[in-house]
Amino acid sequence: MNTPVTLDPQQAGDRLHELTVIDVRTPGEYAGGHIPGALNIPLDQLGRALPEIRAAAGRGEVLMVCASGARSANACRTLAENGVRAATLVGGTGAWAAQGNALARPEGGTRAVWGMERQVRLAAGSAVLLGLALGEFVHPAFRLLSAGISGGLVFSAVTNTCGMAALLAKLPHNRPRQADLETTLARLRGN
Repeated sequence: MNTPVTLDPQQAGDRLHELTVIDVRTPGEYAGGHIPGALNIPLDQLGRALPEIRAAAGRGEVLMVCASGARSANACRTLAENGVRAATLVGGTGAWAAQGNALARPEGGTRAVWGMERQVRLAAGSAVLLGLALGEFVHPAFRLLSAGISGGLVFSAVTNTCGMAALLAKLPHNRPRQADLETTLARLRGN
């Protein structure tokens, strides 16, 4: 399999006017700040948006973006498996903002949600502490919860996937409203 094409923030900024930018983070993360003009299609909705993304790729280059570059690289691999070529932003929106580039936020006072990586750290840390506390005060077998979470984190690092993030993405605050995704797909078709 080919290595995904990458653009660094400087390259992306220079070419922003000619790129179709798709942000694969959750709607809550997207609301917290995204590259100006980016369209939000969460990673778990990529298959549904494939025809529109394929059409956009036929009109010009598509740039996939997330917080750090990991999810957008996964999105590029998924698209490549379906015959669609796309680039990923090295370092994601974090690197984009670190270089002094502006982040857009939706109007209307949309409340920003913590980034997925932060949500995972909170959930994993809480589960480990809960397992240790229950193991100390209820029954030692509860320490297995902490061990299971630790094993899951190691597996996540080795495979560059995250089952906990996939579960957290299904929470209501991380899910797109049906109308929002349809509007995004309509905008993508019209590009």
